[in-house]
Amino acid sequence: MANVFSRLLNREKTPQSQPIPGREPEMVPNRAGGFAFQLDAWAQLDRFLILGTEGATYYASEREMTLENVGNLRACIAEDGRRVIERVVEMDRGNRAPKMTPLLFALATAHHLGNAAAKAAAVEAVPRLCRTGTHLYEYLGYQKLLGGWLGRSKRRAVERWVNLQAPEDLAYLLVKYQNRNGWCFRDVLRAAHPKVEGEERQALVRWAVKGEPPPDAEWNGRVQGLEKMKTAATAEEAKALIERYRLPRECVPTQWLNDAGIWELLLQEMPMTAMLRNLGKMGQVGLLAPFSAAAERVVAKLADTERLRRSRIHPIQVLSALAVYRQGHGERGKLTWTPVPQVIDALDGAFEASFHAVEPSGLRFYLGLDVSGSMTMGRIAGVPGLTPHVAEACMALVTLRREPVCYCAAFDTGMRPIALTAKSSLPEAMKATQGHFGGTDCAQPMLDALAKKIPVDTFVIYTDNETWAGARHPVQALREYRQKMGIPAKLIVVGFTATAYTIADPRDGGMLDVVGFDSAAPAVMSEFARA
Repeated sequence: MANVFSRLLNREKTPQSQPIPGREPEMVPNRAGGFAFQLDAWAQLDRFLILGTEGATYYASEREMTLENVGNLRACIAEDGRRVIERVVEMDRGNRAPKMTPLLFALATAHHLGNAAAKAAAVEAVPRLCRTGTHLYEYLGYQKLLGGWLGRSKRRAVERWVNLQAPEDLAYLLVKYQNRNGWCFRDVLRAAHPKVEGEERQALVRWAVKGEPPPDAEWNGRVQGLEKMKTAATAEEAKALIERYRLPRECVPTQWLNDAGIWELLLQEMPMTAMLRNLGKMGQVGLLAPFSAAAERVVAKLADTERLRRSRIHPIQVLSALAVYRQGHGERGKLTWTPVPQVIDALDGAFEASFHAVEPSGLRFYLGLDVSGSMTMGRIAGVPGLTPHVAEACMALVTLRREPVCYCAAFDTGMRPIALTAKSSLPEAMKATQGHFGGTDCAQPMLDALAKKIPVDTFVIYTDNETWAGARHPVQALREYRQKMGIPAKLIVVGFTATAYTIADPRDGGMLDVVGFDSAAPAVMSEFARA
């Protein structure tokens, strides 16, 4: 009987299919059948805001993931709606979320369901988060989905959005975002009836709602250019209007968008996000070619670190652009192009440059990449083709390039070799974890380091936290490593799906949860390792 008790109540070696004895209230079953530590509601909210729930995971459908996270969002709003909005604003300010969709949905839900304090905070937050017409339309779309957006505070949010725009900026937004997903400014302004401040804004609103031509002035030159573009009869006329009025792509009629000369003019003032999105199209029309002036311009823009920062380019946006551009065809439709090697290299450099500067810690890192079958499913932030096992390799590459003492290995239920070094390119990293399948045992990196007597200061495990196959929990393996090696090793867990649990022990100050990856993640991880 003593053997039975020691086996079933052993806190040092517990199968991952069971909770650790004495920690049962803190642990929950994950979707793979193992047990992990329960995140609190606010930590789960963070994961949802950053990662979203687009695309199914290996163990859960998109519907399951979404309903679970929406339920948690509603619970957080019921507890403190203003805090939810403050969290959304903080995520946006830090550029932590690669896509605005979860942030805008959370903002709209808190505005709709929150108390008076939450509604007041939402009115203040709408102009901050809705930097483009697309953002505003998406936000209003969620309000409509939730039950309508014509309440007083929601109309006030639209009014504040309009009045905070400088006239020239408002003119740009009106011509660039004429309609998106069934919305247009005319419908928004007619329904909201905003009290518009300033003669210039009033003139622009009259043009948007009634079609009245605004006065001939510098601040509304783009409006004049758009009106003239509607009657342009030749590509040469269109080019002259683009150059004179600095018109964006959305002002150019479809029939001129296969002209390389048109795209060459658009590229001159094209915002960074739009440029990343249109690399394939510029290649398809023949503008981007090896050693062309356009390719040199794109490379120069991607090498401009300050421009990347001002444009709020998230690393995942660069990674997504590279994933699509290097394959030579779009995810949908028939668009094809020949990738230019210099542009691919420039995207690699822009990816690394999109992260904050990191002072190397000089400590010893063991990077453990989960290459089990579950990491091959789902999408990071809804980006097609960007599965967790691709993203983890790219994230690990950043650490490999910046920390001089790094060991990198892959695991499922055992350790696997992986072709990833500090000298690997981003495309090589994207291939490094492909072709690996199996169960999941997140204790493997610690067990491997102990078996090989590898001195490690910080373990970094990239995973979806769906561990189940090990004979002991990762926290138990780390504790054994610390005791036998005499090193107070830390553990950083980088989660890639919006689940409600983690392998990191919340009681252990030597463990850190990181959600996905944003521009500050490597610096935060380095600082934690040094602390």
